[in-house]
Amino acid sequence: MPLPSRVSDLTGFDLLLSVTRTGSIGRAAAEHGISQPAASARMRLLEDQLGLALIERSPRGSRLTPAGALVAGWAQAAVDAAAALDSGLVALRQERDSRLRIAASMTVAEYLLPVWLTALRATDPGAVVALSAVNSAEVAQAVLADAADIGFIEGPETPDGLHAEPVGRDTLTLVVAPAHPWARGRSGVPGAQLPRTPLVNREAASGTRRFLEEALRAQAGLERVPPAAELSSTTAIKAAVAAGGAGSGPAVLSSLAVAAELSAGTLRAVPVIGLDLTRTLRAVWTAGRRLTGPARDLYAIAARSGRRART
Repeated sequence: MPLPSRVSDLTGFDLLLSVTRTGSIGRAAAEHGISQPAASARMRLLEDQLGLALIERSPRGSRLTPAGALVAGWAQAAVDAAAALDSGLVALRQERDSRLRIAASMTVAEYLLPVWLTALRATDPGAVVALSAVNSAEVAQAVLADAADIGFIEGPETPDGLHAEPVGRDTLTLVVAPAHPWARGRSGVPGAQLPRTPLVNREAASGTRRFLEEALRAQAGLERVPPAAELSSTTAIKAAVAAGGAGSGPAVLSSLAVAAELSAGTLRAVPVIGLDLTRTLRAVWTAGRRLTGPARDLYAIAARSGRRART
């Protein structure tokens, strides 16, 4: 039921309690951060609303009338309850703001987020982080279902209902086993040859695979052959390519994911001619919603990291 109009606003009652405590409208006004004329006007408004004289004013200060003393006693419980309600709301908000649920594509989760989260701990030491490492399509689903506060994707499209901002760039690299015939070539492989080549791929919902297929679609008139294999993790793909010898299928993976293997010589990079494999990594969150707390700070860290990488 709606509150009676006489008690729907506790501001005047709170000011009355300050007058009781300080013995002066001027000192009560200072406690509330308002001017003395404003405090006096607020007290007169409260008296008019209640139809009671609450304060006796004199050159020596102000004191409550008998009716004012009764009203102040009753008001104390209401003001204390409002303060307790506010404290509870603040505690709930702090608990919510200290939790950070992240959904990230495999590449971002494995190769970029550890550095970003280390920086986040310096900014928000109390943040409790829950990370889900899935493919880009599942990242979008998690954010749309409010199961994640922020997501990071690699796919070429932004699903409806999400807002996206770039946080970095990544280049896909064609890799083969050291014994593969392509590893011996110096000029590289034409991009038009990839659609005709059975590749070791991620699953269809993977952001890396979707980006590659969008890039290959530009090679008009060429039909894609079935993949040599579909594996659910980048680690499995790298192992399959490296262990397959001369007969193993190539793979196209993030340059971040294959850096260690290229350095160790267990995989070889093959230049791709006439095909741009540079992609944008993006942070996503629910359209129309403003990032707050640790989610906002993590996005800022990721964006700064991406800008530094481009310079």
